[in-house]
Amino acid sequence: MGFRDEHNFSGGPGALPASVLAEVKQAIEEVPGTGLSLLGLSHRSDWFTALLASAEERLRQLLGLDGAWAVLFLQGGATQQFSMVPMSFLRRTGAAADYIEAGYWSAKSLPHATRCGSVRVAFSGRAEGFRALPDDDRQRYASDAAYLHYVSNETVEGLQFHHLPGHATVRRFCDMSSDFLSRPIDLDHFDLIYAHAQKNLGPAGATVVLLRRDLLAQMPADLPDFLDYRQHLAAGSRLNTPPVFALFVVERVLHWLQREIGGLSAMQEINAAKAAMLYAVIDEFPQFYRPHARRVDRSQMNVVLHLPRPEDDVAFLQACTQEGFVGLAGHRSLGGVRASLYNAMGLAATRDLADFMRHYAGQHA
Repeated sequence: MGFRDEHNFSGGPGALPASVLAEVKQAIEEVPGTGLSLLGLSHRSDWFTALLASAEERLRQLLGLDGAWAVLFLQGGATQQFSMVPMSFLRRTGAAADYIEAGYWSAKSLPHATRCGSVRVAFSGRAEGFRALPDDDRQRYASDAAYLHYVSNETVEGLQFHHLPGHATVRRFCDMSSDFLSRPIDLDHFDLIYAHAQKNLGPAGATVVLLRRDLLAQMPADLPDFLDYRQHLAAGSRLNTPPVFALFVVERVLHWLQREIGGLSAMQEINAAKAAMLYAVIDEFPQFYRPHARRVDRSQMNVVLHLPRPEDDVAFLQACTQEGFVGLAGHRSLGGVRASLYNAMGLAATRDLADFMRHYAGQHA
């Protein structure tokens, strides 16, 4: 059976909505009203200026962002933000920053921060194999930290925060790369949010950064221009040539979220339903499909599991491939199986996978 994009459960880049793919196909040939291909349009054109303004306005509408927040469209992915955040808000502060090490990606952020100042690991799940998130215990966090940094959804291990860590008095910085716009966000609890595009927003190349404007005055004066949020803001996210193609897709995905989905509350309901389908099969066959994450910390974006033996994982993935399901191999650091249910993954395709998993377990468990 051949692959279909609707059955792409890849951990990233994730699938795009069918309507957005159709718009992209048209735009590569010719952007309506311009006579030019999207791939040849200038980032200084009136068309692109309007596109950036539309993307920002759609983000503000979806999230309820007011003027206290700045919106930036950058490059470099979350990896660049691992450095930009501590360079801007930890270096020379004399305070320590609290970091939560809850999985592969939050662990990746730590070395970048330690180069800039003192870092306190408020929680680490490493010894237990990153199977659980910290419980809602404020005592583990410092009330005088420079900031608290964490990753809201760990894609590799299938862990997602369903509670808010840290103290209300400490600035909260969050990498939401893999669950951004999958559910509403209470912005009152955050000061800086960043997310790269290749999960829920679009293709690789674009990174969204949201930060409170009052943070800008606290930044050191000697940052390199490209690593200075103020410079990017002053340049309207065009300090250098931006990824026009990626940002076109981002804007169209935001339009899709508004017009076809109906906003973030509706998106959350769909995502919850998708995840429930797969976890129901896992819980029906707990000795065969063995979830990596503790139940209360299960991710709605990434369902991660192992079968009883490594060779069983291989056989299952081969069977999935034969049935036309793609992208289900676990991350290289963990192995096993991972079904990623990002926003564009449909209910019907998720149901197809759940039905296949139930049938497969009935034959092999």
